[in-house]
Amino acid sequence: MNAVQTDVRTVVGIAGLGIMGIAYARNLCKAGYVVVGFDPAPEAAAALAECGGEALASPRAVAEQADIILIALASIPALRDVTMQFAEAAREDQVVAEMGTLPLDAKEAARDLLAAKGCTMLDCPVSGTGAQAATGDLVIFASGDSAAFDKIKPVFEAFARDVRHVGAFGAGIKLKYVANLLVTIHNLAAAEALLLAQKSGLDLQMVYDAVRSGAGNSRMFEVRGPMMISDTYEPATMKMDVYMKDLTLILDHARDVRAPLPLMTASLPYYMAALSQGRDKQDTAALFAVLKALAPSDRKETHI
Repeated sequence: MNAVQTDVRTVVGIAGLGIMGIAYARNLCKAGYVVVGFDPAPEAAAALAECGGEALASPRAVAEQADIILIALASIPALRDVTMQFAEAAREDQVVAEMGTLPLDAKEAARDLLAAKGCTMLDCPVSGTGAQAATGDLVIFASGDSAAFDKIKPVFEAFARDVRHVGAFGAGIKLKYVANLLVTIHNLAAAEALLLAQKSGLDLQMVYDAVRSGAGNSRMFEVRGPMMISDTYEPATMKMDVYMKDLTLILDHARDVRAPLPLMTASLPYYMAALSQGRDKQDTAALFAVLKALAPSDRKETHI
């Protein structure tokens, strides 16, 4: 994260206090911001109170108090419902950032609803896992009105290491599709490489350390390699069933723009296999376990 000067007068509201939303809240509270939020889950509201924020009774209450609002929701119906409640209390000086991985038309509908009230919404998807969010190791692809971006940028810098304005509204989510395409492939590639190493009798920790320093490294190898090596996939930084939604969005967008995705398409059966094995709530690093199940060993590997 960058060092930021916190405006103590700025109240930041958060709608959705799941893995990502609560990480934003914790880092914002540490940075000195006043944080309010809403989530229907009692445990989420309790987590916000524990980190120094205040849980409110409704999205409208958040809009009434907050100067800047972050939306961290996982579904179109949730975004629609929250935005409608925001619109009841929206002010012209407010900036709202929609930070989910959702279809562009759903984001545009929310933007237009708030624009009718004079409130500016930005499209600001995030690149990074829940574990990265906890440590502020995120990249934000912000798109939309540049003046609104300038206003919200210091808030983003309190919980992200890289904040970018990438263009007009919608450029952010399109860039996120591109980034997630690479994540999808690199995640499977990491699992495939580690399985080859294991089958070859190599010590996986040694392999991990060596690959990280060489040309074969990737961010997904760094982030998910340790989970694969320990064969531990919970708690998830990205749940397999949630990520399947992201895969569908990438494929839909690629179809719309007529872009062939041969490697992406080849990776899908392994993600589907994870669901068939009941790994819905496990981290996507569980692809390593999926591959191991497809290639059972008939002998013990001899470590070199």
